[in-house]
Amino acid sequence: MTVFSIQDVARRSGLSEPTLRYYEDIGLIGPVDRDESSGHRRFRERDLDELQALACLRAVGMSIEDMRTYQSNRTRGRSAAAEQRDLLLRHADRVEAEIAAQHARLAYLREKAALWDARERGDAEAEAEATRRSLEAAQRLEGAR
Repeated sequence: MTVFSIQDVARRSGLSEPTLRYYEDIGLIGPVDRDESSGHRRFRERDLDELQALACLRAVGMSIEDMRTYQSNRTRGRSAAAEQRDLLLRHADRVEAEIAAQHARLAYLREKAALWDARERGDAEAEAEATRRSLEAAQRLEGAR
């Protein structure tokens, strides 16, 4: 049986050592086996698979509580498939809303830059148009919050 140190698992999973310890402390993973003589954590291949899944969920911004639900559903298998799907789709909807908000922020920044570009050039007509567009972008920005 292959075992990995916390350093190995951190490198392979992309999760930091403090994060791995925290996940064990809060019961998201583990308990992790310990070396009898040193007390150091010894992770197995199945631990690594689980941690890589958690690293992906963390990377997309999933909360600890939702990761806990995801882990619980994984152990239930097919009987939890609908719950698992719904959890992931709810999170996908949240990410989609965040993307829309970022697009609104980006549009506002670009319109404000266009306004200042027109102002620098002394183009009053372009500045007026950019001002109108930046106000529209600001309204979209308000709606994206």
